[in-house]
Amino acid sequence: MLPQLDLTPDPSDTLAMEIGEVIQKVSTMSGQEIWTSVANTIIKLGLKILAALLIYIVGAWLIRRVKKILRNVFTRRKVEPSLSSFTISFVNISLTVLLFVMVVTILGVPASTFAALLAAGGLAIGMALSGTLQNFAGGVMILLFKPFKIGDYIEANGFGGTVDAINITTTQIHTVDNKIVFLPNGNLANSSIQNNTASDIRRVEWTVSIAYGDDAGKGIELLQKYLSEDPRVLHTPQAPNAPFAALQQLGDSAIILVARAWTKGSDYWGLFFDINRKIYEDFPKQGMNFPFPQLDVHVRKE
Repeated sequence: MLPQLDLTPDPSDTLAMEIGEVIQKVSTMSGQEIWTSVANTIIKLGLKILAALLIYIVGAWLIRRVKKILRNVFTRRKVEPSLSSFTISFVNISLTVLLFVMVVTILGVPASTFAALLAAGGLAIGMALSGTLQNFAGGVMILLFKPFKIGDYIEANGFGGTVDAINITTTQIHTVDNKIVFLPNGNLANSSIQNNTASDIRRVEWTVSIAYGDDAGKGIELLQKYLSEDPRVLHTPQAPNAPFAALQQLGDSAIILVARAWTKGSDYWGLFFDINRKIYEDFPKQGMNFPFPQLDVHVRKE
C-alpha cells in the first residue's frame, strides 16, 4: 500500500507565489499603468476612509439621539434615576463598541480577523478588566437589591455623602464639604452601607454626664422637658417609641444620663444640635454640674 501524499500547499509557499506574481505583473506594466494602479488604490483607500469617517459621524450622532430619547422616556415614565443612569451608561458603551467594530470593518479589517484578535486577547483583556467586571457586577447588584438610590445620604468605605449618580462601574456621591467622590460598585456591593435617609424618621440620642451628688432625677426631668417642648420631636403613632430619658450608667467619675427621641430625617441634625445647646446652657443654672475626669495619685514615702 502506497503512503498517502499530502498535497496541501504550504501557506508560506503560497504567499511567496502570490508576491512573485505581483512582482512579475508590475515588471510587465508601463509607468503609466503603474501610476494608474497606484491612483486607483489611493482612491479606493480614500473612499474607505471617507465611508468610515461618515459612518462614525452618523453613528456618534445616532448614539447621542438614542441617549436623549432614553432619557426623555425614563423621565416621562418616572423611572428611578439610579436605574435610568445605569441603563443609559450601559447602552452608550455597547453602541460605541458596535460603532467601533463597524468602522474597523469598513476600513478593510475582516470581521473574522477582528473576532479572532478579540478571542486571542480575551484572556488578557479579562484579567486586565477583572476589577472593572467586578464593578459592573456590583452595579447590577445595587440596582437589583437597591440598598440606596439617587438622593440618599449614605456612608460607606470611609466616605459619606448624597448619591448623585449610579454608573456602570462607580457610584458618585456629593459630600457635605462639596467634594465629589466616586466609589467602585464592586466594593460597595461587598461592604457595609449605612443609608441615613432610607427611613422618613430617625432616632436621636443624647448622653449627658453629671457629677456624683447631683440630683439625677432632676436631670432626667429636664431632658424630658426639653424634648416635650420641641415641636420637631414626634409624639405621633408613626414614632416607634415615645421620647424618654433615664439614668444609663454609673461611670468612673460621672453619672451618665441618656435621652432618646424620634424626629423626621430632615430635622435630625437641627434637633440634635439645639438640644445639646440647651443642655449646656440650662443644666448649670439648674444645679447640674458637668464633671471632669479625675485621677487620684497617692505618693507613698518609704
